[in-house]
Amino acid sequence: MKLMKSVVAIALALASMGRAALKPVDGAIQPEDNKSVAVFKTTPQGDLKINLYFPPDWKPTDRRPAIVFFFGGGFTGGDPVQFKTKSEYLASRGMVAAAAEYRIKNKHHTDPVKSMEDSKSAVRWMRLNARRLGIDPDKLLAGGGSSGGACAVYTAFNTSFEPEGEDTSVSSMPNALVLYNPYIGTASDKTERDEPNPAWRTDWKVTRHGPPAILFFGTDDALLAPARIFVQQMAAAGNRVELYTAEGQKHGFFNDRGGTPWHAVTLRQTDVFLTSLGYLKGAPTIAPPAGSPAVLKRETP
Repeated sequence: MKLMKSVVAIALALASMGRAALKPVDGAIQPEDNKSVAVFKTTPQGDLKINLYFPPDWKPTDRRPAIVFFFGGGFTGGDPVQFKTKSEYLASRGMVAAAAEYRIKNKHHTDPVKSMEDSKSAVRWMRLNARRLGIDPDKLLAGGGSSGGACAVYTAFNTSFEPEGEDTSVSSMPNALVLYNPYIGTASDKTERDEPNPAWRTDWKVTRHGPPAILFFGTDDALLAPARIFVQQMAAAGNRVELYTAEGQKHGFFNDRGGTPWHAVTLRQTDVFLTSLGYLKGAPTIAPPAGSPAVLKRETP
């Protein structure tokens, strides 16, 4: 019995030493009900999947704008289903939308650095498979909530790290950012519990010619203060940035939960932002909640 346990332990240790690698699309994509699921990366901790959402009239020969979302959960938990509703809506408006899995502590026993690595991999995978996905590789956005928002920002502003073995001639930088109360800051920033922010142990810095970004926060969210610094840095660098706040709302207010108007309000403003960048056309098809007092306030950097 002890020998068997030792053999298992050695096998698991060897497996964990394997390398992660992007997995190309195998064959033609054939969506069912405008949806598809693919493995975009193999890792020692298991395969990572990406949920794909397509417009009703989508064809592989299209060159549509696209967005990939990263879920929140403090790099510990969470699931891509968080962005299912938002992805379905943006697909109905003509984009190809995706919600990617990435390695997290509870499921994969990994740290935030792996989460950041996988977010870069997901953006690169979308570009590598642009022809099969029917997307324009020069109109690829990244978005996310909380820690997933941190992942999206990392893909845009880190230049010192790339996942091992990937083709770096294919950029992992998105063309725009859609950020819902992102967990962003620097290594010196503190959380409300006065702990170092673990998400930014790897280098990143706001630079000129960065992708335009929109951010949403509740005013009662402790992560708003460091995000305001990011917004100021974006503006100082000459990058387009828009910050919207919801009075009295806490972290996660934007999620699609029964009884809250904020999902529709933030998604509608996201639509307006993307239309202004040329990624969508026409007026939003999601209506503001009738009679709701939920109003976003735009802050000036």
